[in-house]
Amino acid sequence: MTVKKPQFGLAARGNSPAAWGGSPPCRSRCDAEFCRGLPAVMLLASVGLAVSGAAAQSAPDLVLTNGKIITVDERFTIAEAVAVAGERIVAVGTSAEIAALGGPDTAIIDVGGRAVIPGLIDNHMHLLRAGTTWTYEVRWDGVGTRREALDLLRGKAAATETGEWIYTLGGWAIAQFADDPSPLLREELDAVAPDHPVLMQESYYRAYLNSLALETFGLDGTDGPAWVVRDASGRPTGEIEEAGIRSLAARLPTASGSELETSTRAMIRDLNAAGLTAFGSAGCAPDVLAMYRSWVDRGELDVRVFCITGASAGSPEQVDAVLPRIAELKFFQGDEYVDHVTFGESVYRPLHDPMFLVASDYGDAELAEWRRMAAAIARAGLPLHVHANLRDTLSRFLDQIEIVNAEYPVANLRWAFAHSNQLEESHLTRMKALGMYAAVHPWAVINGGINHNVFGDDAWDMAPLSTIQASGITWGFGSDGSRANQILPFTTLWWAVTGKMVGGRAVLRQTIDREDALIAHTRKNAYLIFQEDNLGSIQSGKLADMVVLDRDYLTIPADEIKDIEPLMTIVGGRVVYDAGL
Repeated sequence: MTVKKPQFGLAARGNSPAAWGGSPPCRSRCDAEFCRGLPAVMLLASVGLAVSGAAAQSAPDLVLTNGKIITVDERFTIAEAVAVAGERIVAVGTSAEIAALGGPDTAIIDVGGRAVIPGLIDNHMHLLRAGTTWTYEVRWDGVGTRREALDLLRGKAAATETGEWIYTLGGWAIAQFADDPSPLLREELDAVAPDHPVLMQESYYRAYLNSLALETFGLDGTDGPAWVVRDASGRPTGEIEEAGIRSLAARLPTASGSELETSTRAMIRDLNAAGLTAFGSAGCAPDVLAMYRSWVDRGELDVRVFCITGASAGSPEQVDAVLPRIAELKFFQGDEYVDHVTFGESVYRPLHDPMFLVASDYGDAELAEWRRMAAAIARAGLPLHVHANLRDTLSRFLDQIEIVNAEYPVANLRWAFAHSNQLEESHLTRMKALGMYAAVHPWAVINGGINHNVFGDDAWDMAPLSTIQASGITWGFGSDGSRANQILPFTTLWWAVTGKMVGGRAVLRQTIDREDALIAHTRKNAYLIFQEDNLGSIQSGKLADMVVLDRDYLTIPADEIKDIEPLMTIVGGRVVYDAGL
């Protein structure tokens, strides 16, 4: 039961980027009983509190008590209670130890024995872009049946003014519908939403339109682009092939002005409800980012945004123009809510490999341009987070990085490959020698069926989680949402542990245990967004980002991990989502 929800003012924030040297300490597990017995006084020392007399001197603002606090610290400690002062955690220990710190104004939340984990971090989501479309979309993230998906579309249609667009730009795939994974038909969409133009984009693979959408786009005739699928009579079926989906998506309405604020706030509420508290944001449009910053100033931003951005180029001439600008880029000028932290995700756009391409086909000239860009990034001492998915791309990029490294060492710059679905042991060995990281984006959570059709047996190892984990490299989970993939972290964790995609089909053979999966979505991700001193674990001195769960992640049957629901999400000591304990 929540006694009260304290609304803390924003603490003074300075620029505190993570130290760039070396690799994080390795984790060793400890016996659960020993971990539970760690005295809180040991954890209080660094913040100047003592158990004796602490309540009178500097009592915490908030206490979570009577819980199973899964700290995800280096020893994977399990505690019972946690105390928060301002925006930061000041103590972790037993319920009795933490209770002794309380004062008359301390808000006490008894979590009733429930599991509490650190706020979940997505190391790569197209966050700002997603906010521009959120209120138009009907999201099918984690939806395992066609029936449920169409019911959601029907509900969205009932709540939307006649004639307005309804769409979703990815985050699902047909193969996730266990009851019927056949393509959607225009007649089917017409029956569910006859009075709205509807476009349902399946990842970046296909799209499905109803009759009103075909008419609106001028695609309802017997002639038209080759990417419009037609029946034997030449009539469009409503299915759009991969070649056409981006051009159609670009013609859809998006939110702007006050509507953008409403749409983005709705998205953030949904992300908080999923347990997400911090993001590496791929792309940060300055005008949209300014809106986020205004919310920080007013103490209203309920997620943390760490931008992945830069000045990529698409031709040799553009490389010439961009190179002088790279040295002028300034990162780590923000705070713990909004900041620019790494260059990316694209370096040289012609080498940005698509999701469903079996092999890359670029040559030495393109690689030379990529290397020119990479050398300038290294010379400027900047971190890099670069899109690289296919084994050929990974190998060739490593060739270039090794050349760059000989002149401008990258070991302490935290360069990372993003997506990384076809990483192999040889890649990981080379990456470890270079001091590189891996941002793993499990497209197979929804695209497992497509992957098996496109890549054959190789798909069983996309991504090779056990190989990545065994390598010792620092790595973490992101979604690459909201289009290429679904965004629900517990669906990702379930996939990592069971090897199953949404809908229950087995698609992955290299699974990992649930502790390592959780670490990859919390503590290791803190490194990938340069916030390991602030985020990723429930420890004294760190920012108080936490999630109370409706069931115990560590002990429930593995197949139930996807069904976990956050009951409360806390960001910087503020309750930003409360479903009721």
